Amino acid sequence: MKKTILSLTVVAVFFSCNSVKDVNTSTLSQAATLLSSLSSNLSVQQITTLFSLLDTNNDEVISLTEAIGSVSENFNVLDTDSNSSLNLTELTGLLSLLK
Repeated sequence: MKKTILSLTVVAVFFSCNSVKDVNTSTLSQAATLLSSLSSNLSVQQITTLFSLLDTNNDEVISLTEAIGSVSENFNVLDTDSNSSLNLTELTGLLSLLK
């Protein structure tokens, strides 16, 4: 329940930012739904889907401004090369955080 509330709160804050007014709302909604269902049995396919949904500018990395929910909360831990962005391999590290 906490994950759902947190995800919805993050989405609400995300929508209130002027810099993201042009973000596809259905994509963001899908990402929030996926984030709210995160559990220890999350699959690599779900991580790949989440990556695609969060990478709103299609540059094949997730910046801190694109990250929401658990990804945003754990961004610095997931960013193993400290380049201020997450690639798919780094995002897969979310699997180990959920166990």
